[in-house]
Amino acid sequence: MEETYLLNYPGVKKKILAGGNGPMPHFPPGTKLVFHFQTLLDNFERTVIDDSRKAKAPMEIFVGKMFKMEVWETLLTSMRIGEVAEFWCDAVHTGLYPIVSKGMRLIAQGKDPLEGQRHTCGMGNMFHYNTTGWPELDELMRTPQALIFIMELIQVGDPFSYKRESWIMDKDEKMKEVPSLHLQGNALVRQGRFREAAKKYQEAVVLLRIVLSKEMPGDEDYIAVDRLITPLVLNYCQCMLELEEYYEVLEHTSDLIHKHKDCVKAYYKRAKAHAAVWNEKEAARNDFQKVERLEPRFKPIVNQEMKRLGENLRNKWWDWFPVCGCATGSYW
Repeated sequence: MEETYLLNYPGVKKKILAGGNGPMPHFPPGTKLVFHFQTLLDNFERTVIDDSRKAKAPMEIFVGKMFKMEVWETLLTSMRIGEVAEFWCDAVHTGLYPIVSKGMRLIAQGKDPLEGQRHTCGMGNMFHYNTTGWPELDELMRTPQALIFIMELIQVGDPFSYKRESWIMDKDEKMKEVPSLHLQGNALVRQGRFREAAKKYQEAVVLLRIVLSKEMPGDEDYIAVDRLITPLVLNYCQCMLELEEYYEVLEHTSDLIHKHKDCVKAYYKRAKAHAAVWNEKEAARNDFQKVERLEPRFKPIVNQEMKRLGENLRNKWWDWFPVCGCATGSYW
């Protein structure tokens, strides 16, 4: 197929590798585009640096929702469903690709795609990086260059037929969704459905953290949003306690305590988790004592927990007694 420039879009060449099916789709704002892609260097070897099929899931973007690689929307909306096409894109269109690629790779690893980014625009992040963590992406950041994208358009969705993804919501939509998720989580807790409740709390925290990433640290809006995160994380941790996933509790409560030194409930839940995983008795005891110092009215509860901790530790050592040969009463 002869290469041609896309209409009114200089710096892009398209070659159709496999024709699509049916008429040309319509692409109104909000249309969901599902596709596979490969990214290749424009060199003799045509080195492949990304392949969505290796991530075992196709890529999704939404028309008109300011995806950082704006050229991809132009490429995809030139295609029919089922079409496979190769696009050559000049460096003017690929400057942000390393940032986009890093985010996609982190998502594939189950990590936060905003990890390592400062509070700035995408192009600003390019000038403030140390390393993406991938040498080939670091090289693209140092030396922007033309890239080749091979794309297969799999599906074109009705913009009103799906639940809106969190990353395409605007700030107001995210903030309106959070109370609903919180209430749904609470309702599931009352039904004893802790795993499902934890997921609702987690979704709400993700929305708030996305909003937080756009605010300036120290501003009133930043502080207000940050305050909404704490009770949701605590609720999530309570669900994890119920599900006996104690190390998850230790991780998230420790993060909270690092940020909020006087968070009584975080100390209490962390103490419970320490006790449950047989961490050294001092770790649980110190947290329980911290709870009592911060909130004296919790003293009866702390005393009860400390008593239970001592009994559990004695039982633990007693169970070990026949094996280790320790003298009875040596530690108590």
